[in-house]
Amino acid sequence: MPATSPYAARLAEVPVERREVEIDGSVTAYWVYGPPPAEAAATIVAVHGFRGEHHGLEPVIAFLPGVRVLSPDLPGFGETPPLPSGRHDLEAYTGWLTAFTAAVAPGAVVLGHSFGSIVASAAVAEGLRTPRLILINPIGAPALEGPKGLLTRLAILYYTLGARLPERLGTALLRHPLIVRAMSIAMAKTKDPVLRRFIHDQHDTYFSRFADRDQLHDAFVTSVSHDVRAFAPRIDVPTLLIAAQRDDITPIEAERRLATMFPHAELVEIADVGHLIHYETPAEAAAAIRRFLRLPVAPGR
Repeated sequence: MPATSPYAARLAEVPVERREVEIDGSVTAYWVYGPPPAEAAATIVAVHGFRGEHHGLEPVIAFLPGVRVLSPDLPGFGETPPLPSGRHDLEAYTGWLTAFTAAVAPGAVVLGHSFGSIVASAAVAEGLRTPRLILINPIGAPALEGPKGLLTRLAILYYTLGARLPERLGTALLRHPLIVRAMSIAMAKTKDPVLRRFIHDQHDTYFSRFADRDQLHDAFVTSVSHDVRAFAPRIDVPTLLIAAQRDDITPIEAERRLATMFPHAELVEIADVGHLIHYETPAEAAAAIRRFLRLPVAPGR
């Protein structure tokens, strides 16, 4: 039985519509939340993290009433098939995001979470036009240098085995529910049992919705081979970093250094949360976004 979302009531008040758009010969599935363009206080294109899909950012969207959010499934995840080229490196993902934004919401604010922060930053640095950039749990340092670098090395071994074992066995390893649950437990910081059940249910339900093991391995290599630092100096639009003080992937000290690398950046730190800001503290993240976009305070806050 699915776990109850603590944010279900709020999200139910937000209009949502599934759409598709052809990008470079392939179909991208995306979801449009909020009012039509003429009535929206702002429009955001939101890019989810590694092994996630559009559902992961819904708790934040629930606290952004009046904002139009277009949330695609990244190529190879959720309902979007892999890229026709078969390449899932950073250049391919940034090219896809630039084309997607131009097709469905040119001039929108761009938001990226975790791996999405790398894709969004690289795209903006390479010329994707946006008035503002928002990064949640940005990858602000090499994964191998984080406080849990050993776990990253184990993850590299895990994805390598998944790619090299016989296909059926490798795919089963990558989708194994015990490993997915272990990842979820490692990332969650909340002690609230209801919220923990919801987080684990989200990962159980959506974390294995990748297209195939080769695409997943390529995306993983991309995620651990890059970080936002390489692109920050070339991003000349106002940028908001929403960082967690207990993030095991990028420590807060590295996030503070990252903020100084942008020409125009603001850092908002959230205490008592790790790499799951979008699940554990979405109200705080949304409040920071509203301030950054100079929007009125959300009703009920």
